[in-house]
Amino acid sequence: MKKILITGYAGQIGTELTMFLVNKYGSENIFGTDLKEPDEKLLKICSFKKLDVTNKDEVFAFVDTNKINTIYHMAAILSATGENNPALAWDVNMNGLYNILEVSREYKCSVFIPSSIAAFGPETPRNDTPQDTIQRPTSMYGVTKVAGELLADYYFKRYGVDARGVRYPGIISHETLPGGGTTDYAVEIFYEAIKKKKYTCFLEENTVLDMMYMPDAIKATVDLMEADPKTLEHRNAFNITAIPVSPKGLADAIKKIIPEFTINYDIDPVKQAIANSWPSHMDDTIARKEWGWSPSFDLDTMVKEMLEKLEIKLS
Repeated sequence: MKKILITGYAGQIGTELTMFLVNKYGSENIFGTDLKEPDEKLLKICSFKKLDVTNKDEVFAFVDTNKINTIYHMAAILSATGENNPALAWDVNMNGLYNILEVSREYKCSVFIPSSIAAFGPETPRNDTPQDTIQRPTSMYGVTKVAGELLADYYFKRYGVDARGVRYPGIISHETLPGGGTTDYAVEIFYEAIKKKKYTCFLEENTVLDMMYMPDAIKATVDLMEADPKTLEHRNAFNITAIPVSPKGLADAIKKIIPEFTINYDIDPVKQAIANSWPSHMDDTIARKEWGWSPSFDLDTMVKEMLEKLEIKLS
């Protein structure tokens, strides 16, 4: 039976990933860790312990004590937060990852290591960004993601560690608020549409970026981890995408359901510069070919469900 450790389990993706894995494998087999206290909903569904991934001794002791054999390493400092504190981003994203890979090597764990569209930079082709292409990111978060991709590949080739991962686009979720990313607007806009019928966006209206609804992100994560390794030529840093959209495009989709909704713009130059360096649409052909990736939600179906779920939540 799998014994699964989820780091960063109180974060945006970690929260829903934990709930999915508990339903699939049983609460007794899921161990959630984070530095911040999770909400009551998470505390009720599986074991929780505060864990600092940058502390190697803590990581090794936890894996040993709980007989962990699978790790979903979701703990990270995101793009906008990382620009405010680059040293912290490097420490958590790189030293934390190194500890996770080392414990995976020692205890023969399979490990999921998320990357991001932030791994690309201004020299990367913006449209239909290839799986294998130039990567010269301009943010500390992006730098750590490229280094993390290379480190994961190294540990597989050098030590045989079963390390796998995807490059997430922006993630849209009604469960947990995002934590300091450049695509946070794509979640905030739904809350403001319901509460105030208006939203002020920090990116320019025609800034197209890849987005994905959380159920598809969770599906991609688990499907990759359970894929037959014989089909995986890349194993790590797969492009995945679902919904390339701009703030204006997202607002227009919301207006179909809330006609009185309005959007205006107050551009954050740091976040805009980061967004301008990212792809507008990644080519995910390799993920579709090697492990059958395919999203279930498009823009309109995602917007409809987001508004329905948040109406209930906010009431």
